[in-house]
Amino acid sequence: MKKLILSILIMTSISSFAQNEPTGVQVVGEGSLMASPDEVNLSIRVEHEGNTAEEVKNAVDKDVRSVFKFLKKSGIDDKYVRTEYLNVNKNYQYQTKTYNYVSNQAISIKLKDLDKYEEVISGLLATGINRIDGIQFGASTMEELKSQARKKAIQNAKAKAEDYVSALGHKLGTVLHISEVSSSQPYPVAYKSVAMSQTESSGGGEPTISLGEMDINVKVNVRFSILSE
Repeated sequence: MKKLILSILIMTSISSFAQNEPTGVQVVGEGSLMASPDEVNLSIRVEHEGNTAEEVKNAVDKDVRSVFKFLKKSGIDDKYVRTEYLNVNKNYQYQTKTYNYVSNQAISIKLKDLDKYEEVISGLLATGINRIDGIQFGASTMEELKSQARKKAIQNAKAKAEDYVSALGHKLGTVLHISEVSSSQPYPVAYKSVAMSQTESSGGGEPTISLGEMDINVKVNVRFSILSE
């Protein structure tokens, strides 16, 4: 009786496993395209150190007001300027056994006109910012570009699946499942996280960036049914 029960359990497990097994042919399709950036996101920071919290906060506020004034004068819309954070920290100095204060404010700026890049960077340095934390280029039509890459990925998946089933003498059937594996658009990035010095901020009159192109890449997982000839 025990052997009979065990046999039934084994057959049931095999049947359940077979039902859960994916059917048809499953492939990963990839679609990519190149695009030129038409906007840039700037991450800047104003930072000051002093003896009191009020002192460093006031120093940061003064420079930040200069930054906002310059950006408005440059024609950059307020909606493209955002304060990311404001910190005031009290630090203990072990050598002197005293405390000092450090305040910093981070600001992100989206520049829609790349022709203004050099002018804006020079102007920001003149306002008193002392750190540039990141410069990242992007495209205003990114969602449309991703959509095009997805269509290419589906076409690529279908071509792969047809290769497999035709080699076995079968035809490709309907789509059973689609899922996006990954979607990425690595921007050409000029990244910097250092305090600015007078030497670094002095302009040479020559371009200081190379835009290059972005590679928008999408991968999809697609499963098709298989039809007999």
